Amino acid sequence: MAAQRSKFLKVKCGDCGGEQVIFNRPSMVVGCQVCGATLAKPTGGTGHVVAEVVGELA
Repeated sequence: MAAQRSKFLKVKCGDCGGEQVIFNRPSMVVGCQVCGATLAKPTGGTGHVVAEVVGELA
């Protein structure tokens, strides 16, 4: 059985401290819902997460 490559991450915004759940393979820039800061950027595969990763969701 192959390992699951995509998952959801709970991240914390470095600017305002707000937490939200994002996909680790984004197809577009993901912004914070509170302040609008960039949390993750697409890279064509696993995205570049700029925010602090608090945990992974199963």
